[in-house]
Amino acid sequence: MVDEALLQPAPEPVVLEPPRRILVVDDDEDQLAALGYRLRKLGYDAVSASSGQQAIESANSIVPDLVLLDLCLPDVDGFDVCEKLGDSTTTCTVPIIILSGMETDDIVRRARSAGCAYYLRKPYDPNVLLALIQNAIEAAQDLDW
Repeated sequence: MVDEALLQPAPEPVVLEPPRRILVVDDDEDQLAALGYRLRKLGYDAVSASSGQQAIESANSIVPDLVLLDLCLPDVDGFDVCEKLGDSTTTCTVPIIILSGMETDDIVRRARSAGCAYYLRKPYDPNVLLALIQNAIEAAQDLDW
């Protein structure tokens, strides 16, 4: 009986990774609260910013795994925020998903030119957003920097 206990493999330790941090940028406080709540329920660490300048400062200090960015911000255009994050050596590898209600012919092209990974028009399907979040984070992890 003692010999049987010695022959069984020891269980491997469970390694828990810290939750992925997502920076949510929107000037609509209700949108920030709702999206932050949903992300936390899904196991993400959600950090909020309600202006472009706050988003840039937060992203450079916490270096999130992903940024969800609205284009209409009170101080800095969302396209400019996207470009500044892409130009920074600290945040250049952080994927950005733009969530916006803007509807013009060239909006997606402009968003891609600014450096976003995905553009999702409001109102959006939460399941689509979740899939895009997972894809963007996984793609960023696969990069060999």
